[in-house]
Amino acid sequence: MSLKGKVAVVTGSTSGIGLAMAEALAGAGANVVLNGFGDADAITANMDRIAAETGVTLRHHGADMSKPEEIAAMIAFAEAELGGVDILINNAGIQHTAPVAEFPPAMWEKIIAINLSSAFYGMQHALPIMRRRGWGRIINTASAHGLVASVNKAAYVAAKHGIIGLTKVAALETAEEPITVNAICPGWVRTPLVEKQIEALAERNGCSIEQAARDLLSEKQPSKSFVTPEQIGGLAVFLCSAAADQITGIALPIDGGWTAQ
Repeated sequence: MSLKGKVAVVTGSTSGIGLAMAEALAGAGANVVLNGFGDADAITANMDRIAAETGVTLRHHGADMSKPEEIAAMIAFAEAELGGVDILINNAGIQHTAPVAEFPPAMWEKIIAINLSSAFYGMQHALPIMRRRGWGRIINTASAHGLVASVNKAAYVAAKHGIIGLTKVAALETAEEPITVNAICPGWVRTPLVEKQIEALAERNGCSIEQAARDLLSEKQPSKSFVTPEQIGGLAVFLCSAAADQITGIALPIDGGWTAQ
């Protein structure tokens, strides 16, 4: 499908799943605002590469997703630089693991702010623009952990369950408009975030990185294969297509059978 002329904002898109979704949208013709931290030269190099491959316009905004005023500024930047916001992908996320009784309060607040509240603020500022433009797609990156739980992940699981609830509310509020709101629920994807968990598991079990990766998959994901960022990017493009006009308010697993158990 073609997204030519559409403008997408993808949070947490300087690496991993977010970058793959940004690339997929650009490949379909959308102009894209990337967001996230990282090495400035690497971010520029990625933007230059995507622009050369796709012919679209890309911008970067370094909004801190824990700060509502910076999220508002990012949406305003997209409208000023590229003419609007048609697609918003709320993807920014962080992780910390600890038992509830030992979970650092500051880390709880940070995870809820970045993984959940940022999506609310992004939607709050983008929806009026989508309504003026007469079309919109909002995709929230939830997780298999938005549907089921795991130990030691209180803040992450709470935030991802919250994302799914937020998605449903916004979908109902826009149900009679040409705007859809959906959540994608990935299982294990070998992103930098998951790579850290694999390394910690390898150290804890005294095994190789690859054995730890197999152990991680075997515990949760029946396919015993990682979901790829490119597969998630393809799913995001589909949810922006006309074929998905009547798909709204769903939490769509892409998890190798994890939540089928």
